[in-house]
Amino acid sequence: MMPAEMLCVAAGGALGALCRHRVSLWCADRFGKAFPYGTLLVNVSGSLLMGLLAGCWQRWGTSSAAALFAGAGFLGALTTFSTFSMDTFAAFHDGHPAKALLNMALHTALCLTATAAAYFLIVV
Repeated sequence: MMPAEMLCVAAGGALGALCRHRVSLWCADRFGKAFPYGTLLVNVSGSLLMGLLAGCWQRWGTSSAAALFAGAGFLGALTTFSTFSMDTFAAFHDGHPAKALLNMALHTALCLTATAAAYFLIVV
């Protein structure tokens, strides 16, 4: 990877991480901490955005710099499978298996649906 490409990923990643953190704080303030709403929101919205970008890139093409910044950088840092995994593990560990299973089901169904719907909205 060339230095300019690394800079694109790093810059996008920094912005994505900041956005994820702010959304998580906002959701915790707004809805409480009983369920990881912030993680769910960034993962679903990030999946939707990834589908839109993939559809646009398929239809109109893109520069590698834009793809690295937006896809690998921003959306890679915005969406966070590790946080989803930790939230789910914590729910199981704390004796809340229904919460953990709900978290898994919602993330899987909503994120995959958002990605596919956004992609096909652009491509079809």
